[in-house]
Amino acid sequence: MGVKSFQTDALNGLCSKDQLKLLDSIDSLRSQGISHYVSLPQIIVCGDQSSGKSSVLEAISGVSFPVKSNLCTRFPTELVLRKTLHVGVSVSIVPHQSRSESEQLSLSSFQEDLDGFDGLPNLIESAKAAMAISAHGRAFSKDLLRVEVSGPDRPHLTIVDLPGLIHSETKQQSVSDVELVRDVVQGYMRGPRSIILAVVSAKNDYANQIVLKLARDADKKGTRTLGVITKPDTLIPGSESEATYASLAKNQDVEFRLGWHVLKNMDSETGIWSLADRDVREEQFFSQGIWKGLARSLLGINQLRERLSRVLLRQIAAELPSLISEIDSKSDACRSLLKRLGEPRATLEEQRLHLLRISQSFQSLAKAAVDGTYNDPFFEDPTSEAGYHKRMRAWIQNLNLGFAEEITRRGHRRKLTDSHCSSPSSGGQILTTRAEYLDHIHRLIQRTRGRELPGTFNPMIVADLFLEQSSPWEAITRKHIEDVWRAAKEFLSLALTYVTDAATSKALLQNVFEPLLNQLLRVLEDKTKELLKPHQSGHPITYNHYFTENLQKVRNEWSRDEYTRIIQDFFRVSSLDSVDIGGYMDLRPLVTALSQRREPDMNRLACSEALDCMEAYYKVALKRFIDDVAVEIVEVKLVSKLLDIFSPITVISMSTDLVTAIAGESEENRAKREQLTKQLEVLTKGSEICKRFIVLKVIDAEDGTTQMSHRFKTPQYDSYESDERSDGAGQEDTPSTPGGLPPERPELLSTGIIASNLEEAYALTPIEALDGEPAKPEVVVSLSKKKSKKSKVSKRRAMDEDD
Repeated sequence: MGVKSFQTDALNGLCSKDQLKLLDSIDSLRSQGISHYVSLPQIIVCGDQSSGKSSVLEAISGVSFPVKSNLCTRFPTELVLRKTLHVGVSVSIVPHQSRSESEQLSLSSFQEDLDGFDGLPNLIESAKAAMAISAHGRAFSKDLLRVEVSGPDRPHLTIVDLPGLIHSETKQQSVSDVELVRDVVQGYMRGPRSIILAVVSAKNDYANQIVLKLARDADKKGTRTLGVITKPDTLIPGSESEATYASLAKNQDVEFRLGWHVLKNMDSETGIWSLADRDVREEQFFSQGIWKGLARSLLGINQLRERLSRVLLRQIAAELPSLISEIDSKSDACRSLLKRLGEPRATLEEQRLHLLRISQSFQSLAKAAVDGTYNDPFFEDPTSEAGYHKRMRAWIQNLNLGFAEEITRRGHRRKLTDSHCSSPSSGGQILTTRAEYLDHIHRLIQRTRGRELPGTFNPMIVADLFLEQSSPWEAITRKHIEDVWRAAKEFLSLALTYVTDAATSKALLQNVFEPLLNQLLRVLEDKTKELLKPHQSGHPITYNHYFTENLQKVRNEWSRDEYTRIIQDFFRVSSLDSVDIGGYMDLRPLVTALSQRREPDMNRLACSEALDCMEAYYKVALKRFIDDVAVEIVEVKLVSKLLDIFSPITVISMSTDLVTAIAGESEENRAKREQLTKQLEVLTKGSEICKRFIVLKVIDAEDGTTQMSHRFKTPQYDSYESDERSDGAGQEDTPSTPGGLPPERPELLSTGIIASNLEEAYALTPIEALDGEPAKPEVVVSLSKKKSKKSKVSKRRAMDEDD
């Protein structure tokens, strides 16, 4: 290939005089490293393989790249233009995150500097070798080749050339290569602040070039995609294909909000040529044939640079508010992480003070969680699993409710049923009928008979029946206690992780929390055993009237059923809803039948009464036990102790060795603090730069007071570039523009908005907040039909300067 002399006009075309300050400010954020943390507006050049992408990149930037008919872009190439005092070129590799640690170290060490562009092609070949890209090795790479071009006349700008999309595998390009390239391109396209230059070669049918489909998928509204047609000189003049591409250029087929553009680049076989030669030949080509009928704004590299200038400015204007919001959000995250790391601590006093601060923050969160006041940001969204587990009181309450439901439903050994089935059900319960249960009780009475008379039962039989019936309580209760203890442990871990860094949190958990939690678990187990003991030994004791009420209720139900059956038999009816006697009747047999119990077996009657007594007592004991577990175990022995696990007294009582072991700062934390401090510095500076272009407007409220609000004059997409959305001749009327800007001069809209923003932003920004006195923009276009008035703030600024 020929090496072309660098033309600064190619770069200046991207940044007009009035827009340079904003574009330089935004792109300078990238030079400070903010692109590591947030996505910044950038131009990405995409297209099918051999579509002429690299030639488009070269024509836009003026930087020469290897362009040959048998070569293609094998990796993402990021061209970074820097404004510095010295001229130079720096080439480095940014390894992809999928690389191993050793590969990342090796690739990151690749960095070469040049004084000019002559050695750039050879240097790129060396970078390919470092990425292991060769004819017999890997065909493509996700690693990024970063080419930084610096000089005093260069604005801050980034353009990315991506590998060409492959339709199908070949001998040199495997299926995995096809997928890899598509993943890389789609990843860049999905960036919400990326401007997509979708390059389409006229050598092939554009319907078959997959870049268009991918661009529409990533940018469904087409608001940040500009189509670029290359190689129009390969079309036969007057052919149907030429007419089709001319129609495409007019945005009449595949429609993008930003429209289409046509370029004629130099053939790679032409030999040595300059950018001036290229522009002359392109101008000659578009001055003839079908192309001369298209609007001049759609043709040639100079017009493309102007369009990109407006598109870049528009993208920045649209994304600046969200960019500021993202920067501020990440700044807050940095501050939160730095707060958790705490101040640097080298002495014992600093370490103990650090632990005291942590304990105070921890106790504040723990108290709020126990009290059920979830106002702190720590508690997050309750619909999420993490947010729910941080709400300690809610979690414990629900566990207690679950325990009450479980022990009520499955706490009894034998479950009465109407069906004739006596077999274990799920959970170990025995399903049995009342008759079968009475048979079981009868056997127990026979084998435990004492001095009681026939037809009565030993009161201790109730204790034996209750002991058997309540036998599942222990397993259910112990499981509940373990669940509550684990919930408390998880909450403590979450709270501790929130108030301090990972290393300190881990040390505190190991040295303080886990020993105390294990001790608490043993206390909970002992208390559980203590509460279970009265129900597992001894005799039933209760003075609760609920017992007698339940017993009487059972007896009344039994009597009602018995009386109902007797009356139905006497009157020979199936229901007692209505009975027609039909005359006089002798009711003495009915009285006799009602006064006699039909149970001839007095032992059977004793078994029934023993069962009724046990069931009545079981209900009383179960209610008492559920409350005792919730109060005496969960609340008294666990929840009330959480605040004491890590209190200021705990910290003061720690030994010197323990304080140092927990709060002594590791090398990892020191490095992390330095990294976060640097990141916060970059983000803070970036936020300050961005906010200079958010205008403070003074609003008079209805009550006569003065309010301040942030406003950014964001242009509407439909107000731009009428010629790009028309039939190519620039005749279509455009929608009305903001502030009454003449629609016939859309190119002034970007300039006017930014210039107006700049003037007001610098007028309202305190002098000490600016890096020196800013230069005023040369062009100011009013966006209001009313006569502009100098704001009170601007007047005050002028008075301050006079002073």
